[in-house]
Amino acid sequence: MPVLISSATVIEAAGVPPKRIEEWVGRVNTGHSEVSIAHMNSPKGWTEPGQTPEFDEFTLVLKGCLRVESNSGALDVQAGQAVHCAPGEWIRYSSPFDGGADYIAVCLPAFAPSTVHRDEE
Repeated sequence: MPVLISSATVIEAAGVPPKRIEEWVGRVNTGHSEVSIAHMNSPKGWTEPGQTPEFDEFTLVLKGCLRVESNSGALDVQAGQAVHCAPGEWIRYSSPFDGGADYIAVCLPAFAPSTVHRDEE
């Protein structure tokens, strides 16, 4: 039988100024370790430390623009576009433009603090 997920869990985010993370599916909200699905809302000027995650991350931008930096350059991912970041690749997310960014992130396997490998600040 299908299981309704009636609400998300708000999770503290890395970066400044703070962004909002609502985990719908994942280790915290549903106990799933295979996948995580989170709705993110980052304000203009938000940036987080770089990271070298052990998981695939697929990000669909709903509104605004999300900047994704890697060792090979930077991509500005606009509303209606998506980006895939592969495991083991250094990346850094930010939202430098007016309006910030509203997006959905899907991680396979699920996001975990122990597998994101954030840069030292």
